[in-house]
Amino acid sequence: MRRNLFLLFMASVLWIPALHLWFRPGDPRELAPALAERQRMLALSDESPERALLRRNNPEWDLMNRTFSVLSFANLALKEPTQKAEHLAVIDAVLARTLRDERNADDEFLLPYVHRAPFRDVRGRSLFVDGEIALMLAARQLVEPREDLASLLRERIDTIAGQLERAPVLAAESYPDEGWTFCNTVALAALRLSDAVDGRDHSELRRRWVESARKHLVDAHTGLLVSSFTFKGVTRDGPEGSTLWLTAHMLQVVDEDFAREQYQRARQELIGEALGFAWAAEWPVAAPNVDDIDSGPTIPLVNANAGSSGLAFVGAAAFDDEPLLEGLTTSLRFAAFPVTDDTGLRFAAGNPLADAVLLYSLVEGPLWRRAMEPRTMEARR
Repeated sequence: MRRNLFLLFMASVLWIPALHLWFRPGDPRELAPALAERQRMLALSDESPERALLRRNNPEWDLMNRTFSVLSFANLALKEPTQKAEHLAVIDAVLARTLRDERNADDEFLLPYVHRAPFRDVRGRSLFVDGEIALMLAARQLVEPREDLASLLRERIDTIAGQLERAPVLAAESYPDEGWTFCNTVALAALRLSDAVDGRDHSELRRRWVESARKHLVDAHTGLLVSSFTFKGVTRDGPEGSTLWLTAHMLQVVDEDFAREQYQRARQELIGEALGFAWAAEWPVAAPNVDDIDSGPTIPLVNANAGSSGLAFVGAAAFDDEPLLEGLTTSLRFAAFPVTDDTGLRFAAGNPLADAVLLYSLVEGPLWRRAMEPRTMEARR
């Protein structure tokens, strides 16, 4: 018995450190074509059971799934110009459905508690909805302008700028008396992309937002941006990974230095790595909190969180952190149960939003680079 236990122990010592080799990808970005194939199928389908389930679970996820899909195919359209028309068809289908759904109901993409009280801002609008739709519109126009979308984008951007300017700390509400850093930085990125489209200049507003955020929205213990706050800028929830990774990426087109600072701090506070695997926690040790529906479950002992680990892909890819991207992909292939069929690739442990986030992380880059070119659209006319 002792001999058998010793042999089992030795086998474990040799096998466990090599486990990651079975799941380590040659190049994480090789997953993108199969993921894109499935996302294209879902986007072009009028009725999708998966999309309906996503919406029933959380209507916010439905809108975010659309945003990540549009951003993904915008990047693919720039990266693969011979297939641009095919990629733009996906974007246009998603945009048409989204604008139609929003017209049908103001609260189409919001959780029921949006009705618990009036918004503090006089316009009574959600920056979450306006920011996501504005970013989709701006991405479409930045790839190839459509005349019929120009006024829609301009009006949406004016709405966002007004919301930000009227907020006491320049950070607007997504729900009554509740603002989210995630939504504010998405809106700021939309401003930057829109400026590249029509030649306007919101750089001073973006600069003042960052200045105010450093003063009012940064956690004193970690130096990380908090996740949510009141209309007056009082912190509600501290730093969380599922917000920070995307926030840092959005800030790349707003303030590159601040973006990199936030990414590096988040990496130090939230990333775990061992034996070739990598994962992300939702909350820093110095600022713990309780998981919610957006963050998903946390695995005890290793403190690996589903939502934070998923969005960490975006941060790792955006900041060229190849070791982390490889470690995250190894963990994904080990624990998320990839399924490949005639519709493409999905991960059974996730949902269409998670797959859309993953696809975006593996194709991001071209859209942000185009947005940061001087006078982008004017130069191409």
